[in-house]
Amino acid sequence: MESLFANLRRGFAENVRFGFNAMREHKLRSALTIVGIVVGVATVIAMVAIVTGFNNNVIGNFQAFGASRIEFKKFRDRFGPGPMSEEERRRRNFTVEDVAAIRRDCPEAGGVAGLVGYFDAEIHVKNGNLEANNPYVLGTDEYYPGATAYTIGLGRFFTPTEVEHGALIVVLGSEVREAIFPNENPIGKEVTVNGFRYRVVGILDKKGENFGYSPDNKVVLPHKTFEHQFAFQVRQDGVRISVVPRRPEDVDIVIEKATAVLRARRRVPFNKPNDFEIDTPDQLIGQFRAITGGVTGAMILIALISLVVGGVGVMNIMLVSVTQRTREIGVRKAVGAFRRDIVRQFLTEAVTLTSLGGLAGVGLGLLISRGVNAFIPSLPTSVPAWSIVMGLVVACAVGLFFGIYPAVKAARLDPIEALRYE
Repeated sequence: MESLFANLRRGFAENVRFGFNAMREHKLRSALTIVGIVVGVATVIAMVAIVTGFNNNVIGNFQAFGASRIEFKKFRDRFGPGPMSEEERRRRNFTVEDVAAIRRDCPEAGGVAGLVGYFDAEIHVKNGNLEANNPYVLGTDEYYPGATAYTIGLGRFFTPTEVEHGALIVVLGSEVREAIFPNENPIGKEVTVNGFRYRVVGILDKKGENFGYSPDNKVVLPHKTFEHQFAFQVRQDGVRISVVPRRPEDVDIVIEKATAVLRARRRVPFNKPNDFEIDTPDQLIGQFRAITGGVTGAMILIALISLVVGGVGVMNIMLVSVTQRTREIGVRKAVGAFRRDIVRQFLTEAVTLTSLGGLAGVGLGLLISRGVNAFIPSLPTSVPAWSIVMGLVVACAVGLFFGIYPAVKAARLDPIEALRYE
């Protein structure tokens, strides 16, 4: 048994050597043959790296705002243009009274906050001559940190009294603080928001940018204060309601109870669907994964086409090799080589050729991944080990599949006719 394995190893090593010799003799032809393999494997590696990095970044940012956070809002999020239905246009705004009702009737909720934002126009937030880079303004209540998984990095958040009376105070996002208070403690200092003066009482901890959107580039006002300055925005959008359960396992209970509260307050008949939307991180993550899954599928299809083209090239070069080495095959069979030995030889050569293409493709894919990281820092890439293994396995499989026909054709040559071949 041991001698059998030794013979197999020697035979395999010899076949690999034959394969390398054939490639050295025809360098250009071999290189052109494996271009399709290189492109296909590189596409798989690069796309998996980009999509994996994209998913990890998006999921991490969603979870940074609370892995069990639930949001109730008037309209569903749209990832592209599309008409709004008549039913959606008739929907009523949520109010701060709705927020209070959920807080009162849903004891499983650990934090409930009402939010209203102003995003669409230029906002000028200034400290003397220093101005923030077009932040957005958010109006909320004292429960905002607990209902959005935010923490206060410096100072404090609003008190219930300040929210109730619409105090002229503001909490800054970390990016706004860096822009207008780069070298001083902002607590107790004054800033202007579109000309209105506010006293800074706190700074939010940094969350980090996500694909060009920064949740840190904002200023936060008490709800009544926001309504005083941006009343039109409150009338137009109402509030969004953010809820975080006391325990992550209570998500379904909180959704059920809060939904019942809102349906009752909005007088939705029992046989009608909700006239509002409910978002959870899992739902948003699922939507992003569906989008990126479609992109990945399309790119893998392109990669498969490249691999098929490369495989056809491998079959072609192996058929040419069989023709050129007909006398060699005849000599081997004449001195006792079996058909399986000939098949093994040519299959090993084909797999060796495609494996080199696979290795080159993996290298190119890793290079593309690093290039994306270097030139687009907001799009981090991540290359999972399984994608490298898959690229190499697919390359070997292409060699096996497309090398079978030439190998079998070589094995079936008649040794006498082969020896006569010129």
